[in-house]
Amino acid sequence: MSRLTDLLAQARKADPQLAADLEAEFRQLTGRSQFGLVFERHQPEAVELPGRPVRRGDTVRVLPPRGSLTIGDTRHWVVTDIERTPDGKQAHLTEADVDPEVREPATSTAALEDLVVVARFEDPIYPGLVETGRVENGGDKPFHTVINAENYHALEMLTYTHRHKVDCIYIDPPYNTGAKDWKYNNDYVEGDDDYRHSKWLSFMERRLKVAKDLLNPQDSVLIVTIDEKEYLRLGMLLEQTFPEARIQMVSIQINPANVARRGAFGRSDEYAYFVMLGECAPMRVPLGDGWVSMKGRTFTGRVRWDLLRRSGTNANRVDRPNLFYPLEIDPNVGAVVGVGASIPLDADHLDVAVPEGRVLLWPIRKDGTHGNWQLSQARLVEHLEQGRVRLGGSLQKGFVAYYIKGGEYAKVLNGTYPIQGRDHDGSLITGESIEVTNRAIPGTQWRIAAHDSTQYGSRLLKNLLPDRAFPFPKSLYAVEDCIKFFVAEKPGAVILDFFSGSGTTAHAVMRLNKQDGGRRQCISVTNNEVSAEEQKGLWKKGLRPGDAEWEQWGICDYVTKPRVTAAIIGRTPAGDPIKGEYKFTDEFPMAEGFEENAAFFTLTYEAPRQVRRNRAFARVAPMLWLKAGSRGRIISSLPEQGWDVAQAYGVLEDMDHAPEFLAALEADPQVRVAFIVTDSEAAFQSVARQLPGHTTPVRLYESYLHNFQINRRA
Repeated sequence: MSRLTDLLAQARKADPQLAADLEAEFRQLTGRSQFGLVFERHQPEAVELPGRPVRRGDTVRVLPPRGSLTIGDTRHWVVTDIERTPDGKQAHLTEADVDPEVREPATSTAALEDLVVVARFEDPIYPGLVETGRVENGGDKPFHTVINAENYHALEMLTYTHRHKVDCIYIDPPYNTGAKDWKYNNDYVEGDDDYRHSKWLSFMERRLKVAKDLLNPQDSVLIVTIDEKEYLRLGMLLEQTFPEARIQMVSIQINPANVARRGAFGRSDEYAYFVMLGECAPMRVPLGDGWVSMKGRTFTGRVRWDLLRRSGTNANRVDRPNLFYPLEIDPNVGAVVGVGASIPLDADHLDVAVPEGRVLLWPIRKDGTHGNWQLSQARLVEHLEQGRVRLGGSLQKGFVAYYIKGGEYAKVLNGTYPIQGRDHDGSLITGESIEVTNRAIPGTQWRIAAHDSTQYGSRLLKNLLPDRAFPFPKSLYAVEDCIKFFVAEKPGAVILDFFSGSGTTAHAVMRLNKQDGGRRQCISVTNNEVSAEEQKGLWKKGLRPGDAEWEQWGICDYVTKPRVTAAIIGRTPAGDPIKGEYKFTDEFPMAEGFEENAAFFTLTYEAPRQVRRNRAFARVAPMLWLKAGSRGRIISSLPEQGWDVAQAYGVLEDMDHAPEFLAALEADPQVRVAFIVTDSEAAFQSVARQLPGHTTPVRLYESYLHNFQINRRA
């Protein structure tokens, strides 16, 4: 229910007539037509943090008894005190969100183990990261990262490490089907919820606003996939959130067989919104036979011959009179052997003398209307000498002239299309190797076999994780194709997916790196949610979120991390070589794996006092590593010497050792960031002035605390 509905319910108890009057006014207001996307912005959104230690001052919820299938007490409480008792630690609680002028807040006590901490999105957080594993198979390449977290808070964390540094965000958010596919305020949103759409929009808007802070405003893209249930609302939300962007929607066929829908047409596609910021635009990339251009051409890897007669605008004789001239053709060999002069606009081409043994070809259409050629006489002669003109058709049916445009000819000269000789008419013969591909930008209808989500999503994932299931994974190649139009020429791009699910985006980025030797890195954020059906069985066993036996079945631990690991090492979680081969752009056995690195983390919530006192360095340390580029080792603790320098960054904690620290930075040009731990602005500036030019100074913990104090969002 929305906040307004709750207030009306309270009013109805106190004064039914007042409530009725308010409801009548509310109906009139909501019935009015308004411009733009109008929806109820539900407040507050909150998330439970199982496993997070309960501290004094925390907001918590009391869990139902173990083994119970009821939701239990949904109220939020504030922990006012914690005491030890013979039965264990007990928390003293005061009811939250109660105005004492209206009524007295309730009080209670509960065992600490029966409480779960609740984080509300209007409150600031002070995040940290705990590493939970890594796989290293890529030498000095940057690490891909997988973060187990509520994605809103993970995005908040990334504002410290990656503000304006992300090149591409690809997300596949919940489609809001009504089939318990996502939660709002720790409760599944079902199809009969009257506020289902506004909750979804509130949920998305909060995350998109933070994501906007992460994207490079000069050149980056947000890609969002969706189906027909929310695509209209999503489109308007994107326009309102990114008014400065260019937005385009593409239809992608994901199931050639169609999915039957009761009382409706079968569903075979979904949509992808491309939100392009700054100078961002899709790049021309190699496309295979399955791709069709805006004009309907199939890209086959062969050089393209275009019609010499102009089409489109300025295509009539009167538009370009000087380009209305005859081509002299030797009909015996079907070749252009000469170029005639243009004739005055009022002259009849039939009066022009035809040389003996020749045929004249004019730019005249089948319906008899007069057009013009694409080239002047002089340029046409050059093209003839270069082998860039040829004829189609015949003497009986009529000849048609074709030529190779400048862009295509440049590919001939640089060897993209190898020259194999000349034809009988002098035109070029170019190679048709399977390695020859056209670089192009496709249209907005993608009907590509590689995008089949059953074949290259579910079945491909089954190869990597034979005994594990994940609902509706994306085709690996569909995600790869979406991303590559924007990062093909960015070998060091940072790609973020904060609805990463099974980890398809990270897998796709690895594929792109292998194809061109890139060092792109993917940040994947997913929670460790257990499906609604699995939860019932775990509750019956007396388990709760936060228990190890529960968490082992969560998405992140059970699917995402194992998939990323399996893709890199080429082996399943059981240790068997992965069966099958990658297809299309780059074909090789899956068992070969990838030369990539990946690290896995869980988001933590730190107390600002502990951070300021340097007692949370181990939790903040991975964030420093992320901020510096996710390369090499993490400086996980401060050594006795008071400073340390890793491959990508350095940390100075003891100002007395600044000279040694500065000398180490000077000796290593790969170190890009220097974190200086000091309460003194003067000391920070003194060290910052002496840093080498390749190193950027950052003050700890001032920059960290300030980032999250100002980064409060409703």
